[in-house]
This record gives sequence, C-alpha cells and structure tokens, in this order.
Amino acid sequence: MERTQVRVAWAILILLGLGAATHLTAAEPPKPIAKRPLIAIRGVYGGVPTQIFDRGESLDDYGINAIWIGSGSVTRELVAELTARSKPPRIFVEFNTMHDASYLKDHPDARPKGADGKVSPPPEGWQGVCPTHPGYRRDRMEAFRRVVSAAPIAGVWLDYHHAQASWEQPHPDLPDTCFCDRCLALFQEQTRIQLPDEPTPARARRILGSHKSAWTQWRCDVFTDWVREFREIIDQERPGALLGSFHCPWSESDFDGALRTKLAIDLKAQARYLDVFSIMPYHARFGHAADPGWISRQTAALGRYLGVKGEPDERIKIWPIVQLSDWGEKIPVSQVKEVLDHGTRAPATGVMVFVWGSLHSRWDKVQAMREFYRAIRPDT
Repeated sequence: MERTQVRVAWAILILLGLGAATHLTAAEPPKPIAKRPLIAIRGVYGGVPTQIFDRGESLDDYGINAIWIGSGSVTRELVAELTARSKPPRIFVEFNTMHDASYLKDHPDARPKGADGKVSPPPEGWQGVCPTHPGYRRDRMEAFRRVVSAAPIAGVWLDYHHAQASWEQPHPDLPDTCFCDRCLALFQEQTRIQLPDEPTPARARRILGSHKSAWTQWRCDVFTDWVREFREIIDQERPGALLGSFHCPWSESDFDGALRTKLAIDLKAQARYLDVFSIMPYHARFGHAADPGWISRQTAALGRYLGVKGEPDERIKIWPIVQLSDWGEKIPVSQVKEVLDHGTRAPATGVMVFVWGSLHSRWDKVQAMREFYRAIRPDT
C-alpha cells in the first residue's frame, strides 16, 4: 500500500513538473499597449530633439507633445520656431533653485555650514547654497522672473529645490545643514526657541537632539516659502503657466524621514503652490534596475500621500520623469516599454523621459519610446 502511494505521488509530481516546464517555456504573446486617454503629457526632458527634425520627421510622429529645456536655452525665437510646426509641443523650462554654485564665487558667505560650524563640503560635488541668504534668494527670484518673461512658455519646473545633498544614488550622502549664524538667529526668532550662548557645534547638538522636530519644520517652511514666492511671480508674469517641481522620489519614511529632516522638502505644504509634481523614480540609478515596477509603486505612494488619484479635474497633477538613458546600471531597449508602462499608470496623468541629451544616441530606444507614445495617445 505504501509503495503504491509513493508511485502515485511521484507520478503526480512528474506531471506537475512537466506542466510547470511547459508553462515556463511557452511563449506568451506580448500584451498590446492600450490607449491611455488620461495621459495628457508625453514628453522628453533634456533639450530640443533636433535629431528628429534632421530626419525630416516631427515630434508628433513620435507621439511627443511636450519638451523640457534648461532655463538658459529658452528664447522667444526658439519657442516661435517650435510652435510654428504642426501640432506644436508644450514647452516647459527647468529652473535651478538651490544649486547655482556660480553665485558662491563672489559670495562665499552663502555656503551652507555643517553641524561643526564649518563650511559643509559639497557631497560628491553637489554644491548647495544657504536657503536664508537674502542676496542669493533675491538673485534667484530675479532670474526666475526673467525666465518666465522671456518667452510664452507653458510652465517652469523647479529643480533641486532642497538642502545640500547628493541623493540620486542607492546610498545617498545627506549632510546636516545649514548652521550658519544667520540660520541659527532666524530659527530662534521665528520659533521662539532660545539657544544657549555657546559654540555652534554645541548648539547644533541641541538642535538635532531636543529641538529636532522644530528645526525640521522650520527648515521645511523656509524652502516652502521660496515656492510661495515663485508662485507669485509666475502668476504675475505669465498667468496660466504651470509651476512644477522635479523632486526626490522617496516617501517621508524612507531613509529615516530624510525627505524632511535632511532635504527639507514638505510635499503637502508645497502642494498649496505647485500644479505638477514630477517625481524622479530613476529605477536603475536607485538600485532597482531589474524592477521597473518600483516606478509605479513610488508614484502610487505619492498619489496616496497627496490625495491625487489621476482624474482629469484634479488641480494637482503627477507627471513622473522616468529613466531610459543609462546612468549607473544600463537600461536595455527591451525594458523601455515596461518603464513607460509603469510611468503612465495612475495617478500619473503625464510622463517624460530622462534624458534626451544621451538618449538620442540609442535610436533603438527612441523607436521603442515612439511606439509606446503613439500607441497610448487617444487620437491614433
């Protein structure tokens, strides 16, 4: 009886194994790319795609209806040239807020200071600036006003609007800043927390200890107030233009809450002034090269946090910028459509690809992007 049961068991296992092997080796037909009418933006970031024009083709041939260019490149002539083409794209501008290192050449006092009271070395070359330096803020606001006024653009995206840090990597470098005399004085004045008259390192220890919650909120408020002023300027100079932000894809719990405690980013507070959040889930760069699903998970988490579902009538939009260019780990052409698939899942209502400046040298990837963009748009 026992031997019979064993023979039967082995027979069942063999049959199951054959079935599993058949399932694994059978070629599954590729799923067709469905139209996604809620995806209003299909963009490219990092320059004007002149290589498409050189081929005698249009952006519309590639399903592209939006481009992001640097603030130093935008001119009325460029916008006129692009909009003169059939189905002109929406043109957005990227604006560097807190990493204009050139300002420091003549204003060394604007360098952020660390908890030791000394100038904080730029982590891996990512030089930040003290967020309370009045001259720097005035300089950036004047530059922002010039950019908004220069040409009929569709909007401006704030870039690197956070404290000094190097976070675009699997293991970020996140120094504590800024503990200059000006920041310490403003912190005390605006929070009514009085610090003992002692050296900066001792004050910093108190701040990062018993006053950490107040310090974190104060720093977030400083950066949010910049966003408020950017909003005022864009409403004055170009009513109807969008204000967006490229920002770190972490949730508020990642890296022990570093989004707020280190980078000073308060997403909910900034949402009062921003129209579009362009989360930057560069899956390969951040150690998820084999898991493009990380893109849609991070986007979904941001939607839940901000209460954005991806519906057409919502004020706040989420348009992720997804990685197609090699940066860190390589991205094979076979993964392009999967990356874009995850980048266009709700609550996203737009998407753009990073980064045209190097992507155009891999035309096989460009063609894969083209196939996806054309397939999802509702008018084809």
